[in-house]
Amino acid sequence: MGFPGVWMTEAETLVYRVVPKCACTTIGQVMYFSDHGRFFDGDIHDAQTGIHKWAFAHSQPRIEARIREGGALVFTCVRNPYTRILSCFFDKICGIQRNGRRYRGNLLNGLLARYGVHVEGEFDQIAMFRRFLLFVRDTIRFGKPMEPDIHWSSCAGHVATLVAGGGRYHAVLATESLTEGLGAVLSRVETPHRVDLAALPRFNESDGHGPRRAHPVEAYFDDLSVHLMQEIYRRDFALFRYDRAPGSAGPRGEIDLDELHARLAR
Repeated sequence: MGFPGVWMTEAETLVYRVVPKCACTTIGQVMYFSDHGRFFDGDIHDAQTGIHKWAFAHSQPRIEARIREGGALVFTCVRNPYTRILSCFFDKICGIQRNGRRYRGNLLNGLLARYGVHVEGEFDQIAMFRRFLLFVRDTIRFGKPMEPDIHWSSCAGHVATLVAGGGRYHAVLATESLTEGLGAVLSRVETPHRVDLAALPRFNESDGHGPRRAHPVEAYFDDLSVHLMQEIYRRDFALFRYDRAPGSAGPRGEIDLDELHARLAR
């Protein structure tokens, strides 16, 4: 299986398991800066050099060695399921992507039309999001009408692949306290360049792709939506200590890494 979705600095001090919609752009840019003293010019997801990625054949032996033999700090980052799925909706469903097209083109549009999801022009954000959530549930629970997309697959599912491959995390960050989390990670390793986290530019590549969220988080989730969220993301709420009710932001407590590894390994 290997270690899909893993990035590593060229200095081989930081190994990061990417989780989509969980500050991965910012984290990737911080890793790049720690090696080169500058940020990548463009979307870090497009970088072909200057950072190791499991998607590159030449990077795989180096990444595997650091995970299995040690010598690097292995970490990931998760996010409140409520804000993550909303971010996915406004970016990937409502938004126009960097290539000037809808995400996944006509395939996704056609499938969403079966659920009555229409996001052209002025639309009811709450109603369309709730219909989208039904679609998400069907993809995750039943694999229909398509397999679940990586952007709305559970955080636990992404995080678990590294454990399944024999790896172990030294830290799991929360998007809601990213600066503090990254500061703690960077304080534990020696990097070629110091990163001033207080002066980080904004790297939200999805910002501006779609309409602004018009309502507070909790307004999008009625009783049925909350029930669906518990059905879809039960492990995320439990493993990463997020409140089961919408409206609260960060985790309710520290993540127990021993418990996390034990539960992910099942």
